[in-house]
Amino acid sequence: MSNGEAQTGVSNAVYDLVSVFYHAAQGGTVYAGYIEDAEREGDGELADFFREVQRQDAERARRCRELLRRG
Repeated sequence: MSNGEAQTGVSNAVYDLVSVFYHAAQGGTVYAGYIEDAEREGDGELADFFREVQRQDAERARRCRELLRRG
């Protein structure tokens, strides 16, 4: 058992998954602003790129939820 796990009662694996989930979920919100910025500047290619990144993070968050439910 690691020191952090002994102090919190949360395994490192669960902590790591929660961290990835948090950042993926947060990214979805942040990227929405980036998409708006790109669209406001008329850069459709950049907006599409940010949408793809947003979709990837949504998938990453979904997968984290699955793995957390398993445990």
